[in-house]
Amino acid sequence: MARKSQTGNSVFIISVLLTLIFIIWGVFFTDNLAYVTGNIYNGSIDYLGWLYLGATLFFVVFSIFLLFSKYGNIRLGKKTDRPDFNTASWLAMLFGAGMGVGIVYWAVAEPVTHFTNPPYGEAYTIEAANTAMKFTFFHWGLDPWAIYTMVGLALAFFQYNKRLPAAVSSAFYPILGDKVFGPIGKTIDILSIFATVFGIATSLGLGAMQVTAGMHHIFGIPNELFVQLIVIAVATVIFIISINTGLERGIQYLSNAAMILSFVIMLVVLVVGPTLTIIKVFFNTTGLYVSDFIQMSLRLIPFGEGAEWIASWTLFYWAWWIAWAPFVGMFIARVSKGRTIREFVIGVLIVPTLGTCLWMSIFGGSALELVQAAGNEGLAVFISENVSLSIFTFFEHLPFSSLLSILGFAVVAIYYVTVADTATFVLGMLSEGGTLNPSTKIKVTWGIIQSALAAVLLLAGGLEVLQTASIAAALPFTIILIIMCFSLLKGLKSEVEVQRGGKRITRL
Repeated sequence: MARKSQTGNSVFIISVLLTLIFIIWGVFFTDNLAYVTGNIYNGSIDYLGWLYLGATLFFVVFSIFLLFSKYGNIRLGKKTDRPDFNTASWLAMLFGAGMGVGIVYWAVAEPVTHFTNPPYGEAYTIEAANTAMKFTFFHWGLDPWAIYTMVGLALAFFQYNKRLPAAVSSAFYPILGDKVFGPIGKTIDILSIFATVFGIATSLGLGAMQVTAGMHHIFGIPNELFVQLIVIAVATVIFIISINTGLERGIQYLSNAAMILSFVIMLVVLVVGPTLTIIKVFFNTTGLYVSDFIQMSLRLIPFGEGAEWIASWTLFYWAWWIAWAPFVGMFIARVSKGRTIREFVIGVLIVPTLGTCLWMSIFGGSALELVQAAGNEGLAVFISENVSLSIFTFFEHLPFSSLLSILGFAVVAIYYVTVADTATFVLGMLSEGGTLNPSTKIKVTWGIIQSALAAVLLLAGGLEVLQTASIAAALPFTIILIIMCFSLLKGLKSEVEVQRGGKRITRL
């Protein structure tokens, strides 16, 4: 226990110092930071884009393999353990952590943007509309959830079945052994914290911009920097109060509320929108997505034009999901004790993918129908150029627009707080040597640091730079996650052998 405590303290201190150094760099040397991180990111995309594509496809195949494998019946924890949360709350929490405000932010904007600037073919055509929906499914479907499935499962397995600390480094115990408690393990955990802090700070900054845009659209409040800073401050107070109530109350209640409101909005748009078109879009796009999945997964265009589009969208997304993997995976592991591996994969990979595709069909399909029916290229361009306002612009063209805008704003605000809440909880776990219930002091400290980082970089104009930096960190994590898959497989094999022998070997 002393070793875990010392490890936690050193990881926390080093992580905070690195974060402060990065903040100073971002505030006072913004251009230099942009230059350095931009070169790293562009280099990784240009020269190692194939690695992102190949690794992400591998994660999908690996997750599906686990679903149907002999390991599917292994329970995360003891054989007598049962889930701490009911299935509905579990799905709501993992969905809020994994996607949350992102699907509200991009549900209308991405399909319309691809419609105006498709990866291939002519814009503003029926073919462009079908292609736009297909790639939207692709970017938000199996691939990101497979990344989360693999990371979350590995972390949960080694926490609950091998009794190791709730740290990313624990997932490498079959390969590294006791070295996970030394400098190598600490380095992995510090990198995980670093990626999480900056990924979440970026999301807080972007989320504040969307919340402010919604307030301007609905209530006429000025859409300016000062209001964005107030939004961050208020959100910080709210999620600090929430994290002090624990998982069983604060995060669970917020996630459930967000999910219920999301369902209400989906049903209203489905009923008052082009219902038949939405149903056709869902079935048609699902067919295109399934039939073209391998081709899209490995599409790089070595000859001719189009590589820039892939870099800007697909490779950007894959790097972003990988950068988020430690945070989301750790949180999913924390709330998944007592579930079998098969149940876990169905709940983290299959169900969210279907839900996300249905959501995108309802909003994206309706938006494309609206743009095409109106023959209004100007509206399409406006939506694609004003992403933070896209969902509210879309609601303006539907019945009950005011109600939908208010509900949409509420969902964005709740998801915004939920993501900050879950991230703070995870950072506390990582900082305190893998404890499942981090101290309030550590959680509050990280909450303030995250919000301060988002606010300071908004003031300095460095938010986009921070986003590039957090995604650049995805490159080493891609390799780490591939190794994690083989470590998990090795651990699962040993678990089967242990169970066949009628005993369990644990490691404290």
